[in-house]
Amino acid sequence: MSLSGVCVTAVESRPGGTSQALKALGEGALGAASQGPVRRPFGARVKAFVALTKPRIIELLLITTVPVMFLAQQGVPDLKLVLLTCVGGYLSAGGANALNMYIDRDIDALMDRTSQRPLVTGMVSPPECLVFGITLAVVSTLLFGLTVNWLSAWLSLGALLFYVVVYTMLLKRRTAQNIVWGGIAGCMPVLIGWSAVTNSLSWAPVILFLVIFFWTPPHYWPLSMKVKDDYARVGVPMLPVIASNKVVARQIVIYSWVMVAVSLLLTPLGYTGWFYTAVALAAGGWWLWEAHALQNRAKAEVTGAKLKEMRLFHWSITYVSLLFVAIAVDPFLR
Repeated sequence: MSLSGVCVTAVESRPGGTSQALKALGEGALGAASQGPVRRPFGARVKAFVALTKPRIIELLLITTVPVMFLAQQGVPDLKLVLLTCVGGYLSAGGANALNMYIDRDIDALMDRTSQRPLVTGMVSPPECLVFGITLAVVSTLLFGLTVNWLSAWLSLGALLFYVVVYTMLLKRRTAQNIVWGGIAGCMPVLIGWSAVTNSLSWAPVILFLVIFFWTPPHYWPLSMKVKDDYARVGVPMLPVIASNKVVARQIVIYSWVMVAVSLLLTPLGYTGWFYTAVALAAGGWWLWEAHALQNRAKAEVTGAKLKEMRLFHWSITYVSLLFVAIAVDPFLR
């Protein structure tokens, strides 16, 4: 989708000013090292490795995986299969997140919201993080292939590689379209959930893939509006960094309308019934209300806390949770 009125420019993979900041950071680290090694208690180390997987993000991925398995089964899927799919999905997404932190450790050290990540604090070393991420990738792929099916394994591996290579390495620091196309990795769990049950794909998971695809930008851009100074400091061209709030809000509204429209395609194609439709209409209607309210505040040039951009961010998580719970419940009410 085009970004009307926005000129997207590339930035260097290591933005200007970062090297000096990193040098200062390194000098500070050396000063700390001269006072003695960083204490790394076993319990804190375990928590740090768990943190590398970004468990709160993975919770959201699992919310979009399990309900699709109910839809594919048109009832309760095999619970052992659900467990294996969840474990495989957690390990795969966790590996992708760990590798993302390994690649982004330079800018994570300079951003307020990422300054406490394990690589920044020194609780985990870069080589440890790299080995950990690769190990999770290999184990998750084998787990999927040997216990679920190989279609799910390749979809999972493809999502991991897309997130690490395409989003983190190629798009994130170069274009405001980063979260649009990089979000494809976050759409893959719906395909994996369906394929885990059926060992095939159909239009239902493709439609849900598109729902998540169009959901991701208006979900993430409000957060980017809140922390855009962080992204600007390290030269990451998130849309709110290079465009005004009015432009960002307009894009949020456009994506939101497409998302809601796509979410309603499941019923006419015969995959869902009245319950899902009612939830999709109610939740989608509230989403559009919030999106337009944000746009109105942006048009009025409201800034700071009064912009209330995080209202839509928090609602976006509730929206996707409600929508996918409805997907799981709907087969039992038809």
